[in-house]
Amino acid sequence: MYRGPEAVLQPAIYRVRATSLAPDALLAQQGWNDAMAVTWGPDGFATTFRAVWAQDGLCVRWDAQDHAPWATRTQRDDGLWETEVVEVFLDPTCSGEDYAELEITPTNVVCDLHIERLAPERRVHLAWDFAGLRTAVHRAGNGDDWCAIAWMPFTDFATLAPGVAECVPVHGGDVWHFNAFRIKRPGGPGLPEDGAIYAAWSVPDAPTFHAPLAFRPLVFEPAQA
Repeated sequence: MYRGPEAVLQPAIYRVRATSLAPDALLAQQGWNDAMAVTWGPDGFATTFRAVWAQDGLCVRWDAQDHAPWATRTQRDDGLWETEVVEVFLDPTCSGEDYAELEITPTNVVCDLHIERLAPERRVHLAWDFAGLRTAVHRAGNGDDWCAIAWMPFTDFATLAPGVAECVPVHGGDVWHFNAFRIKRPGGPGLPEDGAIYAAWSVPDAPTFHAPLAFRPLVFEPAQA
C-alpha cells in the first residue's frame, strides 16, 4: 500500500459542494472549478478527486496523472481491480456495511458492486449495479493523463439495503463515509504486479482498500440560496 508524505496532510473530512448543473454538463467536465479537490499518490502518478451533488444524484471525478495507461478488460464487472482503475467506496450508513464500490478503467469500463459486509464472513454482490450509472473518460492532449467522471443517482443507492434507502434522498448537512483509490500498474498487461501502486486517499493500516476504519466523512454541503 502506497503511503506518501501527503497522507498526513489530507483533510479529516471531504465537503461535497451542491450543484445545479445537469449530469450531461458534469460528465463533459463543466462546473468543477469550485469542487473541493484532494490529491494523493507518487510523482508522475498523482490522482485528484472531486465530488459534487445535486438533488437527484452524486457526481465524482478523478484526474489521473499517468504514463502509458492501459486496460485489457472490456466487460462490466470483469475483475477490473486486476488492471488499472480509479475507485470510490461510498458508505451511506457510515457503518462499514452495505456500501457501494465503483471502479473505472482508462477505457471507461466499469465495475460496481455491493459490499454487504466484510466479517465474520465476506458477503460481496457483484451482480448489483447502479442502474442509472453514467460515466465518461477524457484523455488529455498528451495521451497519457486521463479523467474519469461518474454520475450515480441516489435512487440506485436505495437498492443496496433498507438501511441505505433511509439515507436518500440526501439533504444538506447529511454525512456519509467514503474513500477513494487508484491502482496503477506500470509493468503493463504482461507484468501487472511489477511495481504496482495501490494508492488510497485515506491510507488504511490494513493491506487492503476494504478497511472501513479508514473511511472518512463525506459531508453534503447545503445548496447556496
